[in-house]
Amino acid sequence: MATDKLFKVAGISKLNGSYKVRFANDIMRIKVLAKSGHEDIRLAELDKAVSKLEAARLVQAMDEFQDTIAQATIAEYLEDNAPKAKVAPKAKAPVKAKATKKVDADLEDAPF
Repeated sequence: MATDKLFKVAGISKLNGSYKVRFANDIMRIKVLAKSGHEDIRLAELDKAVSKLEAARLVQAMDEFQDTIAQATIAEYLEDNAPKAKVAPKAKAPVKAKATKKVDADLEDAPF
């Protein structure tokens, strides 16, 4: 997530048979969602303005979102939007010195 926006309202709604997590700053967002054809609109006011990720976590723990559909929708959102752990690059194998030809002791003192 590349946004620093904060939200005071979060929940879920169903549009065209698909549930999604929704965020807003005013509970009156319910009217806009209803006019747009959303069904099963469930939004909750949060104690303070928080990020989308934190809002989803807070809503997931609320009693009115404990049914299977709400939990699955929120869990999917969290899985898709949680910060990914950075994978450390694989360590390269140490470079081995190239083998050199063994110089015969007799030739070592030989003139060029």
